Amino acid sequence: MKKTLPDRLPTHVAIIMDGNGRWAKQQKLKRVEGHRVGIDSVRNITEACCDFGIPYLTLYAFSKENWSRPKEEVRTLMFLLGLYLENELPFMMKNGIRFNIVGERKDFSKALQAQFDHVINETAGNKNVLLTIGLSYSGRKEIVRAARLIAEDVKSGRIKRIDERTFKKYLYAPDIPDPDLLIRTSGEMRVSNFLLWQIAYTEIYVTDILWPDFRREAFLDALKDFAKRERRFGNIKEF
Repeated sequence: MKKTLPDRLPTHVAIIMDGNGRWAKQQKLKRVEGHRVGIDSVRNITEACCDFGIPYLTLYAFSKENWSRPKEEVRTLMFLLGLYLENELPFMMKNGIRFNIVGERKDFSKALQAQFDHVINETAGNKNVLLTIGLSYSGRKEIVRAARLIAEDVKSGRIKRIDERTFKKYLYAPDIPDPDLLIRTSGEMRVSNFLLWQIAYTEIYVTDILWPDFRREAFLDALKDFAKRERRFGNIKEF
């Protein structure tokens, strides 16, 4: 498989996992079945990052706004989240995957928070891939939170100078490099409040493939497309 990889790979891939509900509707299944099959895609793409040597993968799983979905769907999603954490821990340990979360952990039940902590602690020594999941995440709220924390530290005299480097230290995961590539499945042309600070110069790739059908080959297509891009980071280059 590595022989088919492009010469240039991203260090950090972020994915907006969209289309579970539409996939289920197309299959004439209940919406929850789209979420169940979507978990298989999470494992498949995480395993691909291990095989391809991509050290950072960030997945948008549950936004702050998703709490407004029907209560039964939210309950099912929380059940599936707990099941994922329980079932995938051996896979993470076997493949050297370190688990991380960005978002408002306090929004979840104490039982789920305990599971978060357990998986994070168990995988803390793993080195191959840092898998970060966005849970109850909002890019705007992350920025507002950072601004509030900075204001508190300025008032107390803990910091004197505010620049981009200072600001990044107050984000949920300040040590993670910004994404090189943002993939959105299901064909929607928007970033949906995801990593708004971090994706300033990220390459964006949109595919019509729905998340439950997005697997290794589709991921490889995205990586090949990325390898063709000329990343300018706002610089003007001569033609």
